[in-house]
Amino acid sequence: MKSFFLLISVSLLIVTAETQSARIKDIAQVSGIRSNQLLGYGLVTGLSGTGESTPFTERSFNAMLRNFGISLPDGKKLKNKNVASVIVTASMPAFAKQGQTLDVTVSSIGSAKSLRGGTLIQTFLKGLDGEVYAIAQGNLIVSAFSSIDSNGSKILGNNLTSGMIPNGAMIEREVHNPFSRSDFITLNLLESDFTTSQRMAYTINSFLGSEAASSIDATSVKVRAPRDINQRVSFLSTIENLDFEPADVSAKIVVNSHTGTIVIGKHVRIKPAAITHGNMTVAIKETETFDEQGSNSSINKGIPETKGKMFKFAPGLTLEDLVRTINEVGAAPSDLIVILQALKRAGAIEGKIIIL
Repeated sequence: MKSFFLLISVSLLIVTAETQSARIKDIAQVSGIRSNQLLGYGLVTGLSGTGESTPFTERSFNAMLRNFGISLPDGKKLKNKNVASVIVTASMPAFAKQGQTLDVTVSSIGSAKSLRGGTLIQTFLKGLDGEVYAIAQGNLIVSAFSSIDSNGSKILGNNLTSGMIPNGAMIEREVHNPFSRSDFITLNLLESDFTTSQRMAYTINSFLGSEAASSIDATSVKVRAPRDINQRVSFLSTIENLDFEPADVSAKIVVNSHTGTIVIGKHVRIKPAAITHGNMTVAIKETETFDEQGSNSSINKGIPETKGKMFKFAPGLTLEDLVRTINEVGAAPSDLIVILQALKRAGAIEGKIIIL
């Protein structure tokens, strides 16, 4: 059997690096400065018979024609397979200005077979407040293919009913943000931690020589902003480039059950426990005690005898030690995952296990 140690070098990562300094901009973001999602409904025309003639598409197409002064006779239905109803989405960055462009994604919502070769006609993109922030229009790029093999079967690649238009939307309205209106700038940590929050506030105050920053909770640090709005950009630029030492990461194990990848934080420890899995018995023992004759009196009590491999470890065992020992018997990654889960359920692992 091949050594599991060679496999584990790929599928198991044991995080042991010491805590290093980080810039504030790399672990926190300014509250209120974020992208905004835009959404619209529109029509794609110019399809070569791969569109649809669903009722809502017909009504939308007729409404568009009426806007141009064209109306169909009463009771006349236009059977048009060159049109498709679509949903158009875009992400509008913070501080995006009027006249700038956005990439848009276009997806069919009807029975259209393909959007390849189509053109999105003028579509309003709205925010959550119902206001129009951008207008989209342009030729679609559909990164998919459709072909017929030698047996006459159709071969499809990727998705023919969705595409994108690079720079396909023009911004017509700007999104206001609180950056220039509030007396304070709030920095939100990407990962909440009370110690990191306190250290970040301390670093800012030490640099400014004042009590301008205060830690609100495990996520937010509030910093008093300059009264002169024109100084806020340079002020924040200086603050976000300050280096400080975040708190150590919490004891954590991340397991991807599909790939067998296991990431173990350096602070994870195992309490005294014993587990039998397959032909292996793993025992993490209490502190050894000896009687007057010098014989060991407390090792592995209550553990049933097995014919498989038996491992004993001292208290304070790290998972790195456990993994390396189990490697020696050629165990599979799935065995290690089962052992870790069982130890956690028994309360023997000091840390959190995250299963992906």
